[in-house]
Amino acid sequence: MKTVFKYLLFAIVVGSTSISFAQQGKIKSVENDYRDFAYVKTSEVLLEVANKGYKSVDLFQKLANSYYFRNEMEDAAKWYGELVALNEVIDPEYYFRYALALKGIKDYKKSDIWMKKFYELKPNDMRGKAFMSMVDYREAIEELSREDVEPINLEINTEVSDFGTTEYENSIVFASSRGGGRKYRWNNQPYLDLFSVEKTDNGFGEVKEIQGKVNTKYHESSAIFSPNGKYMFFTRNNFIDLKYKEDEGGINRLQLYRATLSEDGTWDEIHSVHFNSKDYSVAHPALNLLGNKLYFASDMPGTFGQSDIFVVDVKEDGTLGEPENLGPSINTEGQESFPFLNTDGDLYFSSNGYPGLGGFDVFKSEDLDAKVRAGSNRNFPIENVGKPVNSPFDDFAYYENLVTKRVYFSSNREGGKGSDDIYTFEIPECDQIVSGTVLDKDTDELLPNSTVVLFDGEGNELERLTVGPDATFQFSLDCETEYLIRGELEAFISDEKRFTTPERKQELLLQLLLDRDEQEVEPCDDLAKILDIPIIYFDFDKSNIRYDAEIELQKVLAVLNKYPTMTIDIRSHTDCRGTETYNENLSERRAQSTKKYLIDNGIAEDRLTAKGYGEYRLVNDCGCEPTNQSSCSEADHQLNRRSEFIITGINGKTCPEK
Repeated sequence: MKTVFKYLLFAIVVGSTSISFAQQGKIKSVENDYRDFAYVKTSEVLLEVANKGYKSVDLFQKLANSYYFRNEMEDAAKWYGELVALNEVIDPEYYFRYALALKGIKDYKKSDIWMKKFYELKPNDMRGKAFMSMVDYREAIEELSREDVEPINLEINTEVSDFGTTEYENSIVFASSRGGGRKYRWNNQPYLDLFSVEKTDNGFGEVKEIQGKVNTKYHESSAIFSPNGKYMFFTRNNFIDLKYKEDEGGINRLQLYRATLSEDGTWDEIHSVHFNSKDYSVAHPALNLLGNKLYFASDMPGTFGQSDIFVVDVKEDGTLGEPENLGPSINTEGQESFPFLNTDGDLYFSSNGYPGLGGFDVFKSEDLDAKVRAGSNRNFPIENVGKPVNSPFDDFAYYENLVTKRVYFSSNREGGKGSDDIYTFEIPECDQIVSGTVLDKDTDELLPNSTVVLFDGEGNELERLTVGPDATFQFSLDCETEYLIRGELEAFISDEKRFTTPERKQELLLQLLLDRDEQEVEPCDDLAKILDIPIIYFDFDKSNIRYDAEIELQKVLAVLNKYPTMTIDIRSHTDCRGTETYNENLSERRAQSTKKYLIDNGIAEDRLTAKGYGEYRLVNDCGCEPTNQSSCSEADHQLNRRSEFIITGINGKTCPEK
């Protein structure tokens, strides 16, 4: 049904050819089969023509498409390669399909080349834009992938198509071609029906058809059940009341139907939803937890690409409102399909419009349903769910139960039993490990005996420990949870890190960098450097204390009050502008102004000395010789207009004159 839906959503135009009339006649003989999606027969005839050496755009397009639409990507890539090698003007969509076919055979490097070519020809296409915004998409997908999970191919799979799982009571419901009967020309398999199978302690019981009037001689798939279990929405060909309807092109589209649970446990009272049409397809329903929003895929008017995800209100009686497109942050010019909402309101869907590992990849948009219900601006960030769900093949119909931690998805990947198989795995328990080291911020030295405290996101203490000689710590945490870790040590300013653990198990590494709060000082030390006290600046040609300088002098004052035996020498400097004599006098006034400020604020005069050095101790090359004047900015000159503080004595120790 994946492929049925995938290729009924857009028309395939058969163009003219330039090969001989005889070979052209062979192609014409299968055009009806081609239009009817009977690609098995089409490819056989077209391959015979191509193998005789005939070449044309029309021939290679049809042949490549026949393999592409059957997911035989090795042959599709071969013939798309022959097509582009003709160097003819073709629809850029063929470059996009060629890129996807190359992904299907894991030739990602070559695929990227043709995606860039596609973008160059269609720079406004969202698929190309998405690729160019994440050319390193494979690395990003690897980071999101899980190596601790190995999907299991369900024992109920057969050699024909089985896909699209949902849970109902103690059973799973899925679509399958196992029912026998008339065969669908597209893949020479029986038409799809809906089946259910009960889960047991040892696996599954006997597979049975859904009871009631749901299954017909045409396709049925993609069932979803209302929270109260009274209604089932499902996909079927446009066939109801024994009437089979086609559009003007002779295509029978897909539609959504609603069934009601009867007292005898069968599904009856089949109703077509009001926005179905013979002119477009509507398929693959998904309900949110409350059952008041139905998500589905369609190519109805207003679609951005070949199929989009839509949402519609569900009324109390099970009827539906008017559909609304989820917008361009979800939908592209490609195909978006198979939506699913978990109980947290996260949307999962399949797409070939975003960078991925293969044809259809599964993507996720967190908390989308809440945003839709709140009427947000429809900006829905998405991410690729990575391996093991996604592969170089088509991966779709994702379903998860967050209570049992059970995931189901469908894929046509290598190693399966049939064309499409159902896979499952259990989401591993997610335990995070956070570890790290406590270091001195300035020296990077280890700080043993530090205390490390773990808090939750609201600041409640959860755990504390004292680090050993290696200054390392480690905590076990929950996934997708906010935490705060703080490092503490006497004589140091604490450091803390706030973070949220990811949803996948991984080890987080942190460094807690503690800033020294107290440092041993000695005579001759530069007080500004030791205690990180900025230089005191003055305005040009001024000696009065600026407001910002006063703030810094308050720090000097606090230090002198804390260490009563400390004496300091205040050294004031100017820039080179002005005469030497003028600058000496200016710097002297500044030094004395600084000294007076400290004395006025309670520091004994005998603890302070002050001297102006004029322009003789510049800190840069901004002298006033003609060769230097033009290269120095006002900011450069400001660095020379400063006051410094040198410790001349403390605790009976003195500094030699320097």
